Amino acid sequence: MKVISICGISDSGKTTTAEHIIKELRRRGYSVGSVKEIHYDQFKMDTEGSNTDRHRRAGSQLVTARGKYETDILFQEKLPIRDILSFYDFDYVVLEGVADAGVPMILTAHETPELDNRWSDYVICCAGRIAGDLDTYRGLPVFDARTQAEALVDRIELKTYHILPDFDKDCCDACGYGCAGLGPAILKGEAREKDCVVRTRPEVDVKINGQPLEMVPFVQDIIRSAVTGIVGKLKGYEEGAVIEISIGKK
Repeated sequence: MKVISICGISDSGKTTTAEHIIKELRRRGYSVGSVKEIHYDQFKMDTEGSNTDRHRRAGSQLVTARGKYETDILFQEKLPIRDILSFYDFDYVVLEGVADAGVPMILTAHETPELDNRWSDYVICCAGRIAGDLDTYRGLPVFDARTQAEALVDRIELKTYHILPDFDKDCCDACGYGCAGLGPAILKGEAREKDCVVRTRPEVDVKINGQPLEMVPFVQDIIRSAVTGIVGKLKGYEEGAVIEISIGKK
């Protein structure tokens, strides 16, 4: 799954840019999800006094509103973006206003100082209102998503990569950059997505309820040693054999 984040101040063209990106990605046959960050402190999807609000006030820790045409699961906290993305299984997820995801980013702005204030190694291009004044900035293209959606999505296809793990560098540095550094290195052309050994060369595959569990090489080594140490004593085991273990209900 590839993730792109659109960031900028209010009324700089984020939502318009997101709309046209989503439409063009869907036109090209991709499955697409999206996340909208709300910066208003008092924002709530639920309304005071509603039945679901009464559930929450009574003490329900997770409330779901199940309607005829949509289902809303109301968590009583702000979830980390990685936890939110774990619910998604799409070709692309478009984030709007999410600055802490550690993924390729599009900046929108009215003026260049706004770009400078948010600039990072994750920026792949600019868009929004500033496209009326600039074609490029800091060597990167500037797009008007309303008239250049195809070129903008071409850029997204070229620069985005499957979302990387989020381990601390002290935990895994097998690629030489750490998880936080590998993404920018890929965007600069200094590294490749397949340099992530956790993602591309796992020696141990563990799934929980069908969902793959990403593990750093050290943890893979522990599990491999423990399992082969036990199974290796059993009849039928051969060096290098593929071992499959399933624990839980069938």
